[in-house]
Amino acid sequence: MSEQYYTSEAVTIGHPDKVCDQISDGILDAYLSQDCKSHVACEVLITENTLVLAGEITSQVSINEEEIARKILEKIGYVSVESGFDCYTGQVINLIRNQSPDIKQAVSKDELGAGDQGMMFGYATSETDTFLPLPFVLANRLVERLTELRDKGICSYLRPDGKAQVTMRYRDGQPETVTAVVISAQHSPYVTNKTIRQEIEHLVIRQVIPSKWLTDKTEFYINPSGRFIIGGPKGDTGLTGRKIIIDTYGGFAKHGGGAFSGKDPTKVDRSVTYMARYLAKNIVAAGYADRCEVSLSYGIGLTQPLSINIETFNTGKITQESIRSMIVNTVDLSPSGIIQHLKLDRPVYYKTASQGHFGKDCYTWEQIDQEQLFS
Repeated sequence: MSEQYYTSEAVTIGHPDKVCDQISDGILDAYLSQDCKSHVACEVLITENTLVLAGEITSQVSINEEEIARKILEKIGYVSVESGFDCYTGQVINLIRNQSPDIKQAVSKDELGAGDQGMMFGYATSETDTFLPLPFVLANRLVERLTELRDKGICSYLRPDGKAQVTMRYRDGQPETVTAVVISAQHSPYVTNKTIRQEIEHLVIRQVIPSKWLTDKTEFYINPSGRFIIGGPKGDTGLTGRKIIIDTYGGFAKHGGGAFSGKDPTKVDRSVTYMARYLAKNIVAAGYADRCEVSLSYGIGLTQPLSINIETFNTGKITQESIRSMIVNTVDLSPSGIIQHLKLDRPVYYKTASQGHFGKDCYTWEQIDQEQLFS
């Protein structure tokens, strides 16, 4: 019998990096809502009461990027310096410029070419109903619960920033038990560590993680560094695209290195990764494997992938070569084919920046339609 330990983490919507992702995708959605052919590469940096917008955008419409950024900060809860950022008075520096003509010529031709080179990966596993790894699912549910308790005023001392981490023991490839949970939650100065630890254990951890995964040896580390009053951009500079493992599979699959947020679907870092997830999920849902990783690679300006690979980790019911052949024969993997199939030229991205890019049925790349794919 083999024993392994896997750890995945997640962060709240108020984590500085995730704040930047949300602003980047909020700006992207604003452009796509008025011009679906907008080319957007929007990067954000946030630090103590200063926000910097940068990147390259070409569109037929004009958008007030600063106004969008301030509204998103307000929605997250950064409404004062004490909370971590003042969305009303904080400085916003806008350095956004037009897209490079050298990149534009790669994607603006009769047949859409990839906006960049790179390799992208998609992954799925049968161990949860979302086809995502269990510790990764639990970590995300923990931070969603933190935000819920803050929004509803149940734990009024909570502030927007926070993290969660789950370590799980696997036996023979299957999840067996949670061995450790780490939660760091930003809070007001008017609460004791004892109250925070008691309430987060009972209102967050034990509410989210089913008792069957917990034992009397499971370790809980709640705000293990001590007080966490200074948080958000006041305590930690944030950047777009710095949470690429949290955005994907929690460390259970390879990653090509490209981030998602702020990028329109001509950027294959985003669109192809969504397609790779779509393929992997449908392969597992069809019963061809219990685990699957799909990898694709592209070159800038090219319309077809340079490589397609299937890995089923010795769980396949048919050969990897057979699965690959089905995909090659039935799926249009050109950038334009991917955008059309998954309907990616719509303003659907803001939600992905804070609640995960995978596992939600509302996303087209999460649809299960094996009959269409593998007929």
